[in-house]
Amino acid sequence: MADRQLWSYREIAAHIGVKPDTVRSYKKHGLLPAPDLVERGRPYWFADTVRDWVTRRPGHRGGR
Repeated sequence: MADRQLWSYREIAAHIGVKPDTVRSYKKHGLLPAPDLVERGRPYWFADTVRDWVTRRPGHRGGR
């Protein structure tokens, strides 16, 4: 079953153990997938989108 919960920079940061500004930097530099939703100018990603990205991102060591 798909996890359709929407995550902001804050939730993504907590999931991967960095600060929200780091996640913003990832987005700015094209290291995050495109947001699944943009509402009032704020990007959001489905939890499954983030989890999939985490398994493929550089430096991933199979953590969470």
